[in-house]
Amino acid sequence: MKFFQRILRFFSHDIAMDLGTANTLLFTKTHGIVVNEPSVVAIDTEKDTVIAVGANAKQFLGRTPRRIKAVRPMKDGVIADFDVTREMISYFVDKVISGLRLVKPAMVICVPTGITQVEKRAVIDSATLAGAASIALVEEPMAAAIGADLPVHDPLGNMVLDIGGGTSEVAVITLGGVASVQSVRVAGDAMNAAVQRYMRDVFRMALGENTAENVKIILGSAVPQPNSPALEVSGKDLVLGTPKVVRVTEGHIREALRDPLQTILDAVIHTLEKTPPELSADIFRNGMLMAGGGSLLKGFDQFIARETQLKVFVDKNPLTTVLRGTARVMLDRETYHSVFIN
Repeated sequence: MKFFQRILRFFSHDIAMDLGTANTLLFTKTHGIVVNEPSVVAIDTEKDTVIAVGANAKQFLGRTPRRIKAVRPMKDGVIADFDVTREMISYFVDKVISGLRLVKPAMVICVPTGITQVEKRAVIDSATLAGAASIALVEEPMAAAIGADLPVHDPLGNMVLDIGGGTSEVAVITLGGVASVQSVRVAGDAMNAAVQRYMRDVFRMALGENTAENVKIILGSAVPQPNSPALEVSGKDLVLGTPKVVRVTEGHIREALRDPLQTILDAVIHTLEKTPPELSADIFRNGMLMAGGGSLLKGFDQFIARETQLKVFVDKNPLTTVLRGTARVMLDRETYHSVFIN
């Protein structure tokens, strides 16, 4: 019987998943990263059916008729809508594994630090109902450290700041475990919302979610940028209700992002305050890793380095750091068995 199970395991398509608030990424041993799409689902509310998932569904945000609803089932790094999340995971798994399945895939999924048992159970149940045979969970900062090739098993302090869509997490990792950690539900989505609030308060103009994100990507910065362009931004005049275009500069958006960036910096400082002295000395020598999409904000690494006096470096491909680490854990479970949290 065991021999038969091993044969079936050979034909399985084990999957590593970064189930993020903003984007979901999937990795398989055979094909590497096979899915990298927004965590968005479009639903026909009259027929109660899913009509689009991922990149196609994101185009629907703010542009749907009354019978169609575009939703983001993940909020602050955890499941906000169980049924829609299950549909989304099923869609992505089916996209990865087409045709006849001889055996259900085993999945390794990364989750935010400090999620509750109820939230863990929601992730496990969603993946199980989507067709997974077994699910193992890994904390995102640990996955980021492994994905960036930090020596997580050594008796050294490794500091990681992972800025995703829903959460920013700071962790000090040593000997395969987390020594100190701070998680705040302020990240890429909060930055987008801050841009929307600023445009509303200063220019009396409403911006859609996708437009705010594009403005943040083009103009967003943590420190002044030389030769930064201005941008014509279109939205809705909140006074007249008519279309409106305003000229926005990098300075405007830097001011808009001041509060969320300060909150993330405060989390870094609080984590350093809780870190034992020996590990603090390691961090001072080796610096801090930044990963996640939020780390791509221009000058953010310089801002944190200036305020903390640490060496700060951004991973070579911060959008996939967490998934690369999750994939490595999946491929070498024996070496990384201590990082599983369920």
